Amino acid sequence: MPSTSRRILFLYPLLLYPLALSGCHSTPPPTPLSQLTPQQALGHQYFQSHCAQCHYDRQPDPLHGPSLLSVYKKPYLPSGAPANDDRVTATILHGHNLMPASPNTDPTDLQNLLAYLHTL
Repeated sequence: MPSTSRRILFLYPLLLYPLALSGCHSTPPPTPLSQLTPQQALGHQYFQSHCAQCHYDRQPDPLHGPSLLSVYKKPYLPSGAPANDDRVTATILHGHNLMPASPNTDPTDLQNLLAYLHTL
């Protein structure tokens, strides 16, 4: 009986390894720029002119601030706040840590930007 127990102990990690790998999945890629809606395309333009100097949008590496790739595809923002429109809007309007506040952001620009961020 001890040899059977040893075999089970030996095989147990080998059986769990595929299960562990199946649980690891990456987030889907961002929507290609050519497939953005007009609102999302305006949000992309706004991102390029107001956000891209500190944040990457289509690569996972941080720039001066965290990458925004998959920002809504994760449960939490880099700050630990829930990844939802209310929290992202609050961060844009009021700032967070080193990110400056942008309280005068036009509401239409903000909605376009949020629409774009949802494509990442």
